[in-house]
Amino acid sequence: MSSERAIANRFLLGLALMLVAFNLRPALSTVGPLLATIRDGTGLGAGGAAILTTLPVLCLGIACALAAPLIRRIGPDLAVLAGSTILVAGLTLRGFGGLVPLFAGTALAAIGIGLDNVLLPALVKRDFSGNGGLMTGLYTMTLCLGAAAGAGASVPVEHALGGGWPSALAVWSLPALAAAFVWVPFARRTASTAAPSAGRLLRDPLAWWVTGFMGLQSSLAYILFGWLPLLLQGRGLTPLNAGLYASLATLVQAPGALLVAMLAARARDQRAWIVAIPGLTAAAFLVLALGAESLRIPAACALGFGIGGCFGLGLTLIVLRAADAASAAGLSAMAQGIGYTGACLGPLIFGLAHEVTGGWGAPTALFAGIAVAAILIGLAAGRDRKVSAAEPGGLDAASQPPMSLQPANPASGS
Repeated sequence: MSSERAIANRFLLGLALMLVAFNLRPALSTVGPLLATIRDGTGLGAGGAAILTTLPVLCLGIACALAAPLIRRIGPDLAVLAGSTILVAGLTLRGFGGLVPLFAGTALAAIGIGLDNVLLPALVKRDFSGNGGLMTGLYTMTLCLGAAAGAGASVPVEHALGGGWPSALAVWSLPALAAAFVWVPFARRTASTAAPSAGRLLRDPLAWWVTGFMGLQSSLAYILFGWLPLLLQGRGLTPLNAGLYASLATLVQAPGALLVAMLAARARDQRAWIVAIPGLTAAAFLVLALGAESLRIPAACALGFGIGGCFGLGLTLIVLRAADAASAAGLSAMAQGIGYTGACLGPLIFGLAHEVTGGWGAPTALFAGIAVAAILIGLAAGRDRKVSAAEPGGLDAASQPPMSLQPANPASGS
């Protein structure tokens, strides 16, 4: 194959990866801006709304556990298509209206997202090893842009379509379907004998500290996805303006994730960053929830930067604390699988606190408490130490592939 064609194929593969990444958050960020409308149209109470915002986070954790056997059976390339197809099905199901399709579609969409969440970073590392930093940055920014688009466009799309919240949620199946079609040429069944496995890491305290931080920062993020627009509406904003504030906070996550991850990785250890970034996140949320109206825009920007920075810190800890590539894969599976499962409690308890008190003071205090817990657990995870997935006296983890045996590379046309 000529070098020009190889470059063109790599460009197309990178584009396909970015299109899939763009669709990994709108299914989650579109519900919050429409939550008041959903509750009015269905009679869903605050407790039911809390479950609705918790369900996708729980399903993300379940999907992380499903990713490993799926990779072993069909390989990561075809598994990405499977995840995208499940996502399209879930988004479409929500368009039927009613509580059952809403909850079932949300769960299905989250499972598809969870599968691709695990798979895409591994494919970036496999197919773009020489440009891993650039591709990871583009992947992260595209993911955040998708989340911002979902948060900001939900209410305008609802008004434009005139079909109520079901059509405003279901319309996001179209870009997801487009991404799935673009991925089809790269989806091929490949032999795979290894997949992410926590293994020995489950007995390592450091791995649990990293998992704890990942789960707590995820809990903060999904509280924002599910409840920030409704909180802002409670402070007098219209649904449209509340969605725009949420979109602004989501958009600023991209530079936060990139800058904090890059700078924290250069430090001797990450403890100072672990204190600063979740602290900034908690302070910004307090200002946005309780502070003056004039401070809303800077607070939304600071909140988005902090949430993105927490996400970047979580990924950085996984990479830096792992002794080798195989350990990084196992630690990632453990941190995401267990972390997301635990993170689902954050949106649930936040919503229940709002239902019980009828206000936003107690939920805001809960958000700040989760941030403090992330700092305390993160301090243990931030010290310069390593974890290894290799069993003592067993096969060296560094000699094992990080996710799967190298399949035929679609970027090379082989």
